[in-house]
Amino acid sequence: MTVLWTSEAMIAAMGGRPLGTMPQGVSGISIDTRTLKPGDAFFAIKGDVFDGHDFATAAMAAGANLMVVSDSKLAALGRLTMPMIVVEDVLAALEMLGVAARARSRAKVIAVTGSAGKTSTKEALRLALSVSGTVHAAERSFNNHWGVPLSLARMPQDSDYAIFEIGMNHAGEIRPLVKLVRPHVAIVTMVAAAHLGHFHSVDDIARAKAEIFEGIVPGGHALINRDDHRWRILDKLAREAGVQNITGFGEHSRSQVKLLACTLGEHHSSITVKIGGETFDAQIGAPGRHIVQNVLAVLGAVYLAGGDVGMAAEALALLTPERGRGARSTLRHPDGPFIVIDESYNANPASMKVALDLLARSSISGEGRRIAVLGEMRELGAHSRKFHAALAEPLREAAPDLVFLAGAEMAALEAALGDDIPLQYRETGAELIPLLVSIVGPGDVVMIKSSNGLGFSKIVDALTSRFPAEGTSCSEDARQ
Repeated sequence: MTVLWTSEAMIAAMGGRPLGTMPQGVSGISIDTRTLKPGDAFFAIKGDVFDGHDFATAAMAAGANLMVVSDSKLAALGRLTMPMIVVEDVLAALEMLGVAARARSRAKVIAVTGSAGKTSTKEALRLALSVSGTVHAAERSFNNHWGVPLSLARMPQDSDYAIFEIGMNHAGEIRPLVKLVRPHVAIVTMVAAAHLGHFHSVDDIARAKAEIFEGIVPGGHALINRDDHRWRILDKLAREAGVQNITGFGEHSRSQVKLLACTLGEHHSSITVKIGGETFDAQIGAPGRHIVQNVLAVLGAVYLAGGDVGMAAEALALLTPERGRGARSTLRHPDGPFIVIDESYNANPASMKVALDLLARSSISGEGRRIAVLGEMRELGAHSRKFHAALAEPLREAAPDLVFLAGAEMAALEAALGDDIPLQYRETGAELIPLLVSIVGPGDVVMIKSSNGLGFSKIVDALTSRFPAEGTSCSEDARQ
């Protein structure tokens, strides 16, 4: 077993009280018994819905080496015999362990925030930096008050680079998290009207994102989208936070990470970038102008973190979109293949426009059609109907052959479109499934986009269950 933490180091970091015979150490940190691996330490965090203490027996059965539990819950655990570290508050103890992980690490640390592109940028950074050293990066979108300390606590001591995604819905949420992470480089991908229901304006969203600059270590770098309308706000707040090294990325003439040329393709993009007086060419394995913008931040961060920019640029040819964030699947209809673009993880006005542009650039074959399946954008507050209706113009520009809409707020878009584009509206995404399954055909390109809470991933799952992936063998079909 590779030891991530010795029991002794964990106890010291958290100020905990050991119970039972402590193991030498643990190989990982878990807060979910469904993904816990033998040798992990299980932290019994009490969440909004579940209390980890209720899963103590499951953690022991899954092979946890020890548990971190609350003193107040100790009596309720009865005669559980596995080793435990008893603390006052389990989440606070996880934060302490994260602080200890950061303190013992010599890694160059990069933090990423923004209204869109955080996870895609994090994954591109993971790929780009892997050619320069060992990389630790948060799993999935672990970017909140428990995900960030969990990702920190999981950081191996010998990591060369570490990447952390930091999200927020409200002002004040980034500040405590970035002070745990203490990045050498902090990236703001872009600022848009995401979570606008919790803010007075997009400028206020920019101010909340700028909290990430407050945790940058002395001598560290702020990496800001120079093409963003809120660049001046971010630049000003970075300086007020004491950041002396501010780097802009984009097409803007004053960008230090400057895009010189860009060719957008259906499946990839080719770019030329100037950084630190040198010019680099890169082919990006994922399509879209938004991915190009993210990659500019990635290459800038590699440069600022001391990585090999040339090798990073070459590595980006292997970049592929993730599930829910642009992943493409070719599925087999009885009469021929069709394509599904899965953008079901999240949606805001800016990312909706990007997804529609991707659909417009996608090639159809034969009598195929471009089909947009759009769910409502959540957390836009009083501005919601206005932003949904405003999608009519980018939809007309993308000119899909069919549009399917779902969610109460999408009624505003239906009204704004009128008879301009053939469309079907339903209250829920589930009601769209039988319509799509019956109408999709060979040569089609189906783009599915919504806020995650609407559950449009189930539409993707329904299509992939009904129509097997291209290249799947008959025996594999049978097993499914």
